[in-house]
Amino acid sequence: MDQGAKERKSHQKLGMELDLFTTMEEAPGMPFFLPHGMIVRNELENYWKKAHCKAGYQEIKTPIMMKQEMWKKSGHWDHYSENMYFTCVDEQNYAIKPMSCPGAVLTFNHKRKSYRELPLRYAELGLVHRHELSGSLNGLLRVRSFTQDDAHIFVAEEGIHREVADILSLIHQFYTHFGFQYKVELSTRPEDFMGEINMWEKAEETLKSVLKEKGVSYSVNEGDGAFYGPKIDFHILDSLGRSWQCGTVQLDFQMPEKFQCTYIGEDNKSYHPVMIHRAIYGSIERFMAILIEHYDGAFPFWLAPVQVKILLINDAQLQYGEKVKEKLEGLGYRVEIDDRVEKIGLKIREGEMKKIPYMFIIGEKEKNENAVAVRKRGNENRGMMKVEEAIKLIGEEL
Repeated sequence: MDQGAKERKSHQKLGMELDLFTTMEEAPGMPFFLPHGMIVRNELENYWKKAHCKAGYQEIKTPIMMKQEMWKKSGHWDHYSENMYFTCVDEQNYAIKPMSCPGAVLTFNHKRKSYRELPLRYAELGLVHRHELSGSLNGLLRVRSFTQDDAHIFVAEEGIHREVADILSLIHQFYTHFGFQYKVELSTRPEDFMGEINMWEKAEETLKSVLKEKGVSYSVNEGDGAFYGPKIDFHILDSLGRSWQCGTVQLDFQMPEKFQCTYIGEDNKSYHPVMIHRAIYGSIERFMAILIEHYDGAFPFWLAPVQVKILLINDAQLQYGEKVKEKLEGLGYRVEIDDRVEKIGLKIREGEMKKIPYMFIIGEKEKNENAVAVRKRGNENRGMMKVEEAIKLIGEEL
C-alpha cells in the first residue's frame, strides 16, 4: 500500500470529522445520521429514485413488522431465524423484517394481475434489521439496522433473459457514475436449497446465458447462492483496490409458488411469475461507508454536503456575503457562510480540513467589484472573478 493510502482515514474517523454520522451505546449497530450525513444519504436516494423511475420501476413501501407465520411460509424462519428480531403484540407473534421480499410478494398479491402488466418492477428503500454479534459491528459497514435498495421484479418465464440483461445495464450505469470498476460472480445452488434441482439448473443456465450475451466475464462461486435461487453478485473496486460485494441479482422460482402469486396469461390460464430479487447499492449505509473511504471524504461536487463555503475577511462584508449566499441557494447550491471573527488563513485551513469543494473569499475589494476570490479544494487558487463567472465555474462541476 502506498503512502497516500496509509494516510487515509477510516470512514468512522472521517464520519466524525465531517459530521456525517455517529454511533451510540444506546443503540449499538444502529447509526445516527447527522445533518451533513443526511444530505449525502438523500442525494444517493434521489439519484436512485430518478434512475429507477426512468428504468420503469414503481416505488413501494412495505411494513417493517409482519406476522411470524408469514416468515415461516417464505422460508426465512427455517433459513434465517437466528438473524431475526421477534416481538409479540396482542398475543400475536411478529418478526421485524430482515429482508423486503415477502412484503413485495404480498403487494403483488393484493389484486389480480394480467400478463399485460408484466414485467412488474417494484423498487423499495426498505429499512431492515438483522442481528449481528456485537464484536462484529463496524461503523456503517456492519450494522443491525440498515436500508436496502431492494427491487423485486415479477416476470413471465420467457421474459427473464431480457429483464436480467436490463438489470446488468442499470448496475453498470450506477457503478461507473461513482467511478467504480467491478467484478462479477455467479453463485450456484447451496446445500440448504429450496425447490427442485431441475428448476435450479434452469435458473443457473439462464443467468449464464445473459452474462455471455452481455460479454461479461465472471467467476463461479459454487454453492453460495441464496436458499431460494442462484444469483449474480457484483464486487466493486475502490480507489485503494479493495473489493466490496454490493449489488446482486437473484432468480427465485420458489417464493411465487409458496405465496400463490399468479397472473392471467394470454390464453386466460393462470401462471406463476418468476421473481427477480435485485439490489445495487446493497445497503445505503454500507455504500456510504465505501464511498467515504473511496473518496477519502472529498465527495464529488454533486454529493458534497456543503458545496460552497463563503469566507468573510471581516464583518464589513457580511451583507454582501449574505447576498452571494442567497443567490447561490436560489440556484440550488448548498452553501454556508463563515462570518466568525477569525483570521482568514484559519478559515481557509478549516475549509480544507472539511474538504469543501469551493471556497468563495470576500474582502473589501471583492465586495466593491461584485466579485469573489475562488479557491478550489486542494489549495487551488483560482483568483478573483465576478460572481456570475464563479457561478458558471461551479455549474460546470454538475
